[in-house]
Amino acid sequence: MGNIAVHEFIALDGVFEDPSWTFDYGFEEKMGETLWAITDRSDAILLGRKTFEMFAPAWRDRTVEDDPGAPFFNETQKYVVGANEPSEEWKNSTSIGAYDPDAIRKLKDENEGIYISGSGQLVRGLLAEGLVDELHLFVYPVALGKGDKLFSEGVDATKLALQTTDVYDNGVVHLAYGPA
Repeated sequence: MGNIAVHEFIALDGVFEDPSWTFDYGFEEKMGETLWAITDRSDAILLGRKTFEMFAPAWRDRTVEDDPGAPFFNETQKYVVGANEPSEEWKNSTSIGAYDPDAIRKLKDENEGIYISGSGQLVRGLLAEGLVDELHLFVYPVALGKGDKLFSEGVDATKLALQTTDVYDNGVVHLAYGPA
């Protein structure tokens, strides 16, 4: 069975929505190395519809010269939850329809590693079902005060076990969790 690894950029108060606020902190090479290690173990990408709609125009025309992550995002098979039909706007993209934990389990059986970025609603569902194997939080030293939070009001308690930490010179802390 494959591994699902989630990566989120979040503020101290849990906001992850529209991470353009992260630009103020820069992107350190060591952060890129951490993300590369996560994506390098993945042969599929799973995204919620909203994140897919943001990622497709941002990544589909990028080359390795623009961003070293471009080949991974553009060449890797992408599965989209919540989309009604397969998308032609970003190659290697397939809709898997409405959220269905059994469909996700099937994807885990068919892939060695599945990478998720953003997609908060999807991630909350996967956490509730116990389907997330790694949760990588890149916590930025800012409280935004408003915006969609990864763990929103009313979510059941989610117990996790800390696996590793990294601290970067820009003040960002990487916390890697697994199932408790």
